Amino acid sequence: MEIKAIKSTLEDYARAYCSKDIESLMNVFDDTGNISVIGTGADELCVGSNEVRDLFLRNFEEATATQFEWKWLDIRISDNHAVVSVTLKIHLVHKGNNLKVPIRWTVVLKNKNGKWVWIHRNASTAASSQEEGQAYPKDN
Repeated sequence: MEIKAIKSTLEDYARAYCSKDIESLMNVFDDTGNISVIGTGADELCVGSNEVRDLFLRNFEEATATQFEWKWLDIRISDNHAVVSVTLKIHLVHKGNNLKVPIRWTVVLKNKNGKWVWIHRNASTAASSQEEGQAYPKDN
């Protein structure tokens, strides 16, 4: 039951993000504002509700997401906290071009009064300088 509820938060996030519904998107996060988000951009280091909200609004201005294509997923629960590790492709339209952006997420959640809420989300992309099966970048 807990895993299903946690997975549901991923769908809630995707639905809100694709519809550019900032209020629903922020409702996925802990309403105390004690949250953080790290995005794939060099300047995307956000702490607190205002910074996180501003980041998402900027994302909404730059592109329109149409689908979250979930791939690999792992959920670990410990007491009232959980860690979700997931890979996905975000389908989006950016400057008139259809793109599929591969992303890796780590999401930290806490169970607050029976509801799983996000307290941290980290997004990254796989290093393109490493070949499959290598732990470090290839020689230049």
